[in-house]
Amino acid sequence: MKKKIAVVVSGRQDEALRMSIGLTLADDTVDVFFVDRKLQKTKDNQLNIETGKELGIHMYSNCESNDDVELLSLGELADKLTTYDHVLPY
Repeated sequence: MKKKIAVVVSGRQDEALRMSIGLTLADDTVDVFFVDRKLQKTKDNQLNIETGKELGIHMYSNCESNDDVELLSLGELADKLTTYDHVLPY
């Protein structure tokens, strides 16, 4: 049975993004949330974001400076997180 998995990114952004890509191997729906965090513009992050998008990972943030992801309010992020089977803080 296909699961919906949310990865909430905290400190190690490159590892969280890489893990999110790996979770797609089980054919689950995986989305990434950047809550109150600015996405660091690194080569690894950019590659992982591009790869994640190609694999169907949706990315959300409430931080306006994150222009590579969909902007939602904190309340909208919270509501959206309640729709997932698993929420993984990383």
